[in-house]
Amino acid sequence: MKPSLGQTRSDIRRNHALLTPESHEWITQPDWPGAELAYLITPDMGAKFAMGLVRCVDGLTDIPPAPEGIARFIFVLQGEVSFATGQTLQRDGYAFLPPNEPLTLNASAGASFVLFEWRFLARGDIPAPAFGAVADIEGTPLRGDDWLMVQKMLPTDAGFDGEFNIMNFHPGASLAYVETHFMEHGLLILDGGGVYRLDDQWYPVGAGDAIWMGPHVPQWFGALGREPSRYLIYKNYNRAPLEPR
Repeated sequence: MKPSLGQTRSDIRRNHALLTPESHEWITQPDWPGAELAYLITPDMGAKFAMGLVRCVDGLTDIPPAPEGIARFIFVLQGEVSFATGQTLQRDGYAFLPPNEPLTLNASAGASFVLFEWRFLARGDIPAPAFGAVADIEGTPLRGDDWLMVQKMLPTDAGFDGEFNIMNFHPGASLAYVETHFMEHGLLILDGGGVYRLDDQWYPVGAGDAIWMGPHVPQWFGALGREPSRYLIYKNYNRAPLEPR
């Protein structure tokens, strides 16, 4: 192992964080035999959700559901992930598992995926599980900018308390303005890269970098380079400021 001499691009602050691959700590967990996990975002840092990476060294068999009241979202990075009902996901496939959903999870050896978990806040009936693939989602221009296309993976129905999108940037494209809002985000750069502004910090970012954005953090991204950039982003959704989040 090459010594790092104490260097990392990771930067953890009061209301935002950049989490980069050279600082990931891979651990085992009793409920995930055959896998290693790197939890990147957790409530310990101020977030109201958890986001981690799961890599399946030996494959996974019948991983149990999340604890009571916890919803999960899974996004496949490589390999195959399957469920007891027969759905099989490959790269860029995804699954929403509502709270108290009894589905167990399986994964091939060498598979890896992003795992989001949060305490679900029901508004009426809890949605059913949802499965899909990014390739099947038509993108829509963000605020009319066809160099910045959004693919929404979940319905916008009020019953869903979270939003998961793929943001696609043409080289040189950027968000139209610096955003500030009361929702928070978890983000993983999938391809390409650029510069992300968080508060008054400007971070060069690339594939594999993760970001936590707490409420009211000024945020902006501009894509750089000659290839398209895209990232997976979560936002708590369908909640007013004084409702629980």
